[in-house]
Amino acid sequence: MSSTSQLRGLTHPAVVAAFTGWNDAGEAASGVVDHLVELTSAEFVFSIDPDDFYDFTENRPMVSNTETGERLLRWPTVEVFLGKLGERHLVLVVGPEPNYHWREFCGRLVSAIRSVEPEHVILLGAMLADSPHRRPIPVSQDSAEYEGPTGILGVLAQACRDARLPVASLWAAVPHYVSDPPNPKATLALLGKVEDILDEALDVRDLPEESSAWEGRVNDLAAGDPDVEQYITSLEENYDEDAEPGDMIAEEFERYLRRRER
Repeated sequence: MSSTSQLRGLTHPAVVAAFTGWNDAGEAASGVVDHLVELTSAEFVFSIDPDDFYDFTENRPMVSNTETGERLLRWPTVEVFLGKLGERHLVLVVGPEPNYHWREFCGRLVSAIRSVEPEHVILLGAMLADSPHRRPIPVSQDSAEYEGPTGILGVLAQACRDARLPVASLWAAVPHYVSDPPNPKATLALLGKVEDILDEALDVRDLPEESSAWEGRVNDLAAGDPDVEQYITSLEENYDEDAEPGDMIAEEFERYLRRRER
């Protein structure tokens, strides 16, 4: 890991992190970080040395060609970027879930995060669930009821709590019957919750249109199979029974007002 001196003395800093792999159904969570990197024209700060944390037969290095014809070898690793949104600095963390030495990995990352002195640490994940694609994507925050296996997000969240960092974990429930990435609707849902925590409007760019197009494609696929359509209808009925529409409408209206004032 290189120097973290660039992460000191930031203005109203917030950290947003996501990991590809098990924690990232439909690449919805990493899609938020990628969106924020592009939105803020974030600059690369450092990466974590992958040798101690990755099985390169599981997360293989990638070879590509540059515009000048050179061969480029890119190792799987977590990268940290620094961008600015208005008066707020955003520290953006993204990369594959590590294979080894999770406690040491989280220790190194928490050490870097502490140097930021963040107002918020937002950890993003996405899981496959019984969610109907024609309804709003559910996003849960800091669920204390869950018991069972966890990924790097759960370990990192506990490490942040132990370090007394202000951490929040957001999980999008991605429809399990349409799990192939990308899932712009789930990315947009997570981005909306990030807005709520930061209490700032974020430019969603083409995500609403991409979400609508994604939903239309899934509708077309489901229409060709009566059993799938019936299954989706049953999921929708269960969703509608459990939903609290007043709360969802209020949240969407607040986001709409923030974006208008931006």
